[in-house]
Amino acid sequence: MDRNTIIGIILIFAIFVGFSVYNNNKANKAYEKQIINADSLYKNGHLEDARTAYMTALRIKPNQPDVILKLNDINMRLAPAAGEVKKDSVNKSTGQKALPPAGGKEPAIKQYGPFSGAATGKNDFITLENDKLELKISLKGGKVYSARLKDYKTFDSKPLVLFDGDSTVFGFNFFTADNKPVQTNDLYFNPVKDQKSYVASRDQQSVVLRLAADSGRYIEYIYSLAPDKYMVDFKVNFVSMGSLVASNQSSITLDWRMYLPQQEKGRQNEEANVAIKYKYFQDEVNTFANSQRKETDKTDITTKLTWIAYKDQFFSSVILNTDFFQNASISATKTIGSAKYLRYYTAEAGIPFNVTSPQPVNLKFYFGPNHFTTLKKEGYELDQLVTLGKNIIRWINRFVIIPIFNWLNEYISNYGLIILILTIIIKIVLFPLTYKSYQAQAKMAVLKPMVDELNVKFSRKEDAMKKQQAQMDLYKRAGVNPMGGCLPMLLQMPILFAMFRFFPGSIELRQQHFLWATDLSTYDSILTLPFAIPIYGNHVSLFTLLMTASTLLTMKMTGSQPGSDQPGMKAMTYMMPVMFMLILNNFSAALTYYYFLANILTYVQNLASKRFINAEAVLAKLEENKKKPVPKSKWQQRLEEAAKQRGLSTPRK
Repeated sequence: MDRNTIIGIILIFAIFVGFSVYNNNKANKAYEKQIINADSLYKNGHLEDARTAYMTALRIKPNQPDVILKLNDINMRLAPAAGEVKKDSVNKSTGQKALPPAGGKEPAIKQYGPFSGAATGKNDFITLENDKLELKISLKGGKVYSARLKDYKTFDSKPLVLFDGDSTVFGFNFFTADNKPVQTNDLYFNPVKDQKSYVASRDQQSVVLRLAADSGRYIEYIYSLAPDKYMVDFKVNFVSMGSLVASNQSSITLDWRMYLPQQEKGRQNEEANVAIKYKYFQDEVNTFANSQRKETDKTDITTKLTWIAYKDQFFSSVILNTDFFQNASISATKTIGSAKYLRYYTAEAGIPFNVTSPQPVNLKFYFGPNHFTTLKKEGYELDQLVTLGKNIIRWINRFVIIPIFNWLNEYISNYGLIILILTIIIKIVLFPLTYKSYQAQAKMAVLKPMVDELNVKFSRKEDAMKKQQAQMDLYKRAGVNPMGGCLPMLLQMPILFAMFRFFPGSIELRQQHFLWATDLSTYDSILTLPFAIPIYGNHVSLFTLLMTASTLLTMKMTGSQPGSDQPGMKAMTYMMPVMFMLILNNFSAALTYYYFLANILTYVQNLASKRFINAEAVLAKLEENKKKPVPKSKWQQRLEEAAKQRGLSTPRK
């Protein structure tokens, strides 16, 4: 790669960066201008003009949750007749199902047949909590309005709330015997007790709500929370409901929708770890995530499921059926440009329902951290929510890395030191396997002057084959395997991939300080740039720079070996670390810190191994082998034997 080529690549990259920054700034300014105008119109009561301005803003930056909520509110206020407003109707301006209005008046009473009396009421909240979890339960819809994890904070030190009621839908949908649609999310429940707060400090506490129909028939929700648990029992009783439900209905639909809020500083890293996960009944766990090309993805699952989870990087909201969901339809929508939300998730799951004799529905919620040990204790294969990789990578993480990490954590509180010791342990375990490879590299360094002589002797292009044959003959006579230096990398690759999965998903590292890194689970930053570079980001990670420098150092040592002085190889030597620097700049600081330590220890091991190589002994063996005929390989012997059997003469040397 000559100087002109390098300059050309740099110029193309600079033009690309400049165009991206310019285009993003232009779009941001246009969007902000429309939002300021729309907010002003909205505040002054000019709702029609405000709606037009918000819709224009969405064309610049689609799928903004805050704007969608305001549009829903405007549409509710401007509706010609309140009775025509439908809770889950599709909003033409946004393309999404409308959410409950953020403010203003409630929708008018709908005709719910025997449940019409529950269409109006006064909303209130009941708190159910223990030392780990606080649930706020709304009488409207009888749903969990919000779930706060007491032991955790967001990256900006705010209470960590997995979701809130203004952006969440939860309830059962079905038809009555007189063909009236019922959506329990819209109706008002009544508490059995007047108690507003339940604290499960010593014993399990339960909140009982009832959605009344006529003639003493009702739907009953029972939320139960035990001390020191993230799992919530949720039992649904259909009391004398058989004759109220349509006779041809063999199932009811559980409707669960929520916006997934951003909780971590590194949004790019967090978005890479969000997904909907679900477990097939008595089978494996599967993952459903947005594709890179689509804003909204949807899939229909026609087989039975045990649970459905809305998974964030470190926390999850899970609904679990102790029997099974008979089918489901799920979707995921990217909230592009939103400063508050990452995804909009929906799930509609079918629950078997016997009209003649309705049985209780036994569900469970898990609102908590993606902590491997905690999830493992809960069962139902919930530990699959922790991203550990697949096949051998997951095996290494589960049975090697996590046990060592947890064992060290019992005695050491500093996670930077834990990672250092973990790296040393891994290197010590691998050293017996890699020592011979280090020796091969050192021997090839001894042979480098002879290889240089062959390069001079066969300098012409047409002598390339002769040069390669001469080099291989030299290696064979010296007893050196030119590919032996690749073995350490091959042995380390599964470990590296395991760490690539372990560190970004390890909640133990979340918000843990070490040196200049304020949070080992996300990127460290020593400098914030006034602009964003594509792939790289708008900050400078020192651990990533140290990782890149140490990689170049180890590659330089390997690159000094024969055969690595070709122009293509030199270019690859420098380009690969740079590419990793761009990609890993936004990744976990613990990951780049580990790579840095692994590179330094590799360099030290390689340097120490070379000291045990006697250059004079290698050269003496080479001179001795020169006097001996080169032994034929088994492959060559088989070829000659086959030629003899066909009556052909043996080729002469």
